[in-house]
Amino acid sequence: QLQLVESGGGLVQPGGSLRLSCAASGFTLDYYAIGWFRQAPGKEREGVSCITSSGRSTDYADSVKGRFTISRDNAKNTVYLQMNSLKPEDTAIYYCAAGAKGYYCSGHHSSYDYWGQGTQVTVSS
Repeated sequence: QLQLVESGGGLVQPGGSLRLSCAASGFTLDYYAIGWFRQAPGKEREGVSCITSSGRSTDYADSVKGRFTISRDNAKNTVYLQMNSLKPEDTAIYYCAAGAKGYYCSGHHSSYDYWGQGTQVTVSS
């Protein structure tokens, strides 16, 4: 069974950091582009960051540039999202997704084929 599982979410104070992980089971992530998305209550799901299968190309939403870093460790079949300087507006459920067009890093959810269940990130004092 093909599955993506996110972990690392939680409650953090403003200015704090979290590292999210996206682990795959049932398939290898080597050939997939990976995207991170988030959805806050009452808002549309938005693209946060993405990385191509090779790891050579990444992209970020303007709202997280300079604060978030996406990376991948294909040997561990895992992709990470390091989130620093967190703000209350970063509060959301964070999802990772895998896209079969590994060369294509996209912020559009329609570009992805497999999705995880999400992990809650809450930034609050």
